[in-house]
Amino acid sequence: MNATPRITPLLRIFLALLTAAWLAAPAARAQLQIQITSGVTNPVPIAVVPFAEAPADGTDVADVVQHDLVGSGRFTELARNKMPATPTNAADVKFADWKAAGSDYVVVGQVTPIAGGQLAVDFNLLNALTGQSITRQRFTGSASALRNAAHRVSDVIYQAITGIRGAFATRIAYVAVVGQGADQRFQLVIADADGYNQHLILESRFPLMSPAWSPDGQWISYVSFENHLSAVYVQRVLTGQRTCVSMRAGINGAPAWSPDSRRLALTLSGDSGHPQIYILDLSNQHLTRITDSPAINTEATWSPDGRYIYFTSDRAGEPQIYRIGATPGSPTQRITFTDEYNAGPHISADGKLLAMVTRDDSGSYRIAVQNLVTGEFKMLTPGRLDQSPSFAPNGATIMYAARPGRGQEGILATISVDGLTGLSLKATQGEVRDPAWGPFIQ
Repeated sequence: MNATPRITPLLRIFLALLTAAWLAAPAARAQLQIQITSGVTNPVPIAVVPFAEAPADGTDVADVVQHDLVGSGRFTELARNKMPATPTNAADVKFADWKAAGSDYVVVGQVTPIAGGQLAVDFNLLNALTGQSITRQRFTGSASALRNAAHRVSDVIYQAITGIRGAFATRIAYVAVVGQGADQRFQLVIADADGYNQHLILESRFPLMSPAWSPDGQWISYVSFENHLSAVYVQRVLTGQRTCVSMRAGINGAPAWSPDSRRLALTLSGDSGHPQIYILDLSNQHLTRITDSPAINTEATWSPDGRYIYFTSDRAGEPQIYRIGATPGSPTQRITFTDEYNAGPHISADGKLLAMVTRDDSGSYRIAVQNLVTGEFKMLTPGRLDQSPSFAPNGATIMYAARPGRGQEGILATISVDGLTGLSLKATQGEVRDPAWGPFIQ
């Protein structure tokens, strides 16, 4: 006979997360509207001049680039109606005029048709103070990929000026809900990092949650309740091919991909009712138990080198984050000691930062980061109910789900790891949640 599992605070929270989708407020998959919520004190002035020969589909490359850079909170734009001229190549730029207009940098470029029905996007980043060209590049592709090309331009400019690799050309996944009552539908959506170019990859009458990208960007795993029980699926992004990889007795939840994209760390409870961390080999369905504790163990995430798994456990009485080797019998190390509640770990791509949900003295749940090298702990967000942190692949920004106030619908938001810059991404209708930031795609 199995013992009755103890109902600890973490177990209540975990079970609530598994069932929260059943009680979700109605929402609609609609365009995400971006609002800058915070930025650096002295943003860099930049002018992104309209590119020459914009294509017929109406995509304004310069506007996308400006939107990216200003949205990062680290740049301020020169409005088009205040530009002294509209040059499209460096030879026509009169640097004194742009310096007088208050711009430190000027971006000029062209969009031109090339062989095979493709388009070329050429741009030049110029320093208005020195009169020098900092970088110039060309991106080519189909007309349908023009917006992605614009994001790649933004990535190059961002890195050239800040020294940080840009992540504008990456993608996010999130969950939304459509309709009410019997007409309610749950949606798994992929979009550009700025919320545009949305693609619905799955819709269900049953709850969906916990999306996670494979490191190679080809697959997404998630939890579905389509059989009235929790089950873990993997789905190929390009084709929509999907497979149920775990529908075992009890809880099946919190999938996390290994760095080689071949395994998933899962939370499984079995018949005992005690959630534990397992590793599932996707090639042969071989299951390896990693934790062996009467406590609740959940929310696994891998270290970038694949050697360790970080997870949430209440083995000390309150939820805290622990680390264990990714092989059976490995020792466990407690990682967090600040505050009485730390959960939902996510590791930056360089392995140096740990993002988490922490509970402050007022009882609010906020996003925080801990430096795994120095141990420094920093609270980042001011929210009341912030959750599901996910690092951008450059490690500079965290996306998370937020509920700004009582009775308000959930939104997505970002915060830089230094806490200086932030955005909110709110659906034009309803609620979005469970964000997962995808990897760099080469």
